[in-house]
Amino acid sequence: MSIRVLIVDDEELVRFGLRTVLEAAGGFTVVGEAGNGADGVTAARELRPDVVLTDIRMPVMDGLEATRRMLALPEPPQVAVLTTFHVDEYVHAALAAGAAGFLLKDTPPREIAAAVRSVADGTATLSPKVTAALIDAYVDRRAAPRRAEALRRVASLSEREREVLTLLGSGGSNAELGKRLFVSEATVKTYVSRLLTKLDLANRTQAAILAHEAGLLEG
Repeated sequence: MSIRVLIVDDEELVRFGLRTVLEAAGGFTVVGEAGNGADGVTAARELRPDVVLTDIRMPVMDGLEATRRMLALPEPPQVAVLTTFHVDEYVHAALAAGAAGFLLKDTPPREIAAAVRSVADGTATLSPKVTAALIDAYVDRRAAPRRAEALRRVASLSEREREVLTLLGSGGSNAELGKRLFVSEATVKTYVSRLLTKLDLANRTQAAILAHEAGLLEG
């Protein structure tokens, strides 16, 4: 089935470029566009896309508040933030709001379709290197107050669940996790789904944040 995409950006040229790339790739239907966050939330509610690509700095309502509201919908989409990679408090807050990942606006066209397919399937964050760098900065600036809480949550996990969470923190794909765990990709999806439910996390990006905050990748 075609992946339904909503594009939210106040720059018409950006919207046109993304629509053109996705429609040319095949397998996508751009169900709508919006020029600000408020219109984006309305469109997400009415059109029920699988994936929303949203800018973070927009008039009327910014991408951060729009992300929060979209993810609070009864049938929330996956939300990916478009960014020029300014590592600031605004972008960090998008991680906490539940953004599935980040897509650089200058991402080569051939990589955009693959990235959007990944976020639609829930199997990978967007622009993994960028997301990893953002997570590191996010965690470093909050290490002291959040480490104890992260350790408390991780303490409830089994050894296998901790292993899965650690691998998620390293940014591995389902195929990579399957090889490391010696299981199929289908089994990996089951592990990840159960882990997210147990920890009350919205997506793999939040799982990666928790892994970093708990220090699982330090050893």
